Amino acid sequence: MTNAPDTTCSTTCSHPPVWKQEWKKLLGGLLVLITLFALPLGWQRFDQSIYEALALTQWYAQEHVLLCLVPAFFIAGAIGVFVSQNAVMKYLGPKAPKPLALGVASVSGTILAVCSCTVLPLFAGIWRMGAGLGAAVAFLYSGPAINVLAIVLTAAVLGPSLGIARAVGAVSFSLIIGIVMHLIYRKEEAARAAEMIEMSDDDDARPLWQTGLYFASLVGILVFANWGKPQNPQGLWQLIWESKWIVTSGFGVMLSVILVTWFEVRWWKMLSVGLATVTAWAICSVWLIPTYGRFLPGYEHGLPYTPMLAFTVATIGLSIVLSVGKRSEQANAWFNQSWGFAKQITPLLLYGVLIAGFLLGRPGEEGMIPSSWVAELVGGNSLQANFFSSVVGAFMYFATLTEVPILQGLIGAGMGKGPALAMLLAGPALSLPNMLVIRSVMGTQKTIVFICLVVVMSTLAGWCYGMWF
Repeated sequence: MTNAPDTTCSTTCSHPPVWKQEWKKLLGGLLVLITLFALPLGWQRFDQSIYEALALTQWYAQEHVLLCLVPAFFIAGAIGVFVSQNAVMKYLGPKAPKPLALGVASVSGTILAVCSCTVLPLFAGIWRMGAGLGAAVAFLYSGPAINVLAIVLTAAVLGPSLGIARAVGAVSFSLIIGIVMHLIYRKEEAARAAEMIEMSDDDDARPLWQTGLYFASLVGILVFANWGKPQNPQGLWQLIWESKWIVTSGFGVMLSVILVTWFEVRWWKMLSVGLATVTAWAICSVWLIPTYGRFLPGYEHGLPYTPMLAFTVATIGLSIVLSVGKRSEQANAWFNQSWGFAKQITPLLLYGVLIAGFLLGRPGEEGMIPSSWVAELVGGNSLQANFFSSVVGAFMYFATLTEVPILQGLIGAGMGKGPALAMLLAGPALSLPNMLVIRSVMGTQKTIVFICLVVVMSTLAGWCYGMWF
């Protein structure tokens, strides 16, 4: 008779003892309990910071999630499905010529001109497709930093010298950071390149011009749906802003035709989505806004409820069309990739926005850190002032173009020109929500190195600029 096998865990078991797991749970629970017990409710600054965290998150949800992030998710999913991995490796891969890879990445980011959060799905898309680290981070920095409209606004409001310095610094940073990141991790990049080459990658038979039109429709929707109102109510920029939704609708129709023609989506499905979108626009503009507009949050600040409702209906309709019924395998994979990016990135962004709002507040408001402290610490042109300005800019969330009026107020409160440039170079490209997502994509160490490069280079650039001007 054989003995029954011993089912108890031996002392050499690789799993941690049960009591350690329970102690971790107990300590975690105690930490939560102590935090709740010690909440300084009733202290005006704490209560104000809680309000600012929720207000910034609400503003982010109203202004950025639907019109910025959703199109970016669809573009990122499209990169993963419709862009040949061979093409990515050829132009952006670890073994691609560095001038070509960094140039393509910088130009691509500049054309999009998105904020530090909207660029994240696109960065994750090209990274997963095999882009080299240098090219990927050059794209990550250039998207929000090299914004032509923001640079022009900086020159007009804060002075030509600061606008030129911002432009030169942003372009230089994009290239330098890409090169430095590549050199630091060149061995790891070589191993990654070898793995990518071993992976099977069949080139898509679809002609390049078809893929180009497809991406043009998606990028057109992203760019024109977020076109900001110019300060000068005349000229070409004003004309584009006044007709932005007509142009956006045109790109939407273009995308619908492409899906029916090349991706086997039934024409009556896309027609149904179009009719639902037009109906939502009509209901909102004829009845909902005239009747209940004054009761809607953000209406007094010009929140575009009519196009947002129509955009929501179109997005939900497109998601249904791509996820159910008859369509090509590529269309189904496109939706799955986009949904995967949304699940990974959105919670981290909202969590980061909550923390940023609690600590620093919204533009023009205060969180736990008083703005007077910031104004005092960024006065003059010392190395410490430039460093502090870079750090604050790196952790604070700046929507596209909002950094200019914020800095205008800080300069009026005594901020030096050098620290102002440091914040302009670090702020738009980084934010706390942005950092959390970057870490989930390329790991903690690379994220820390990238952040340190941006902060140190912004500090030095601001310090040199302050000495010269």
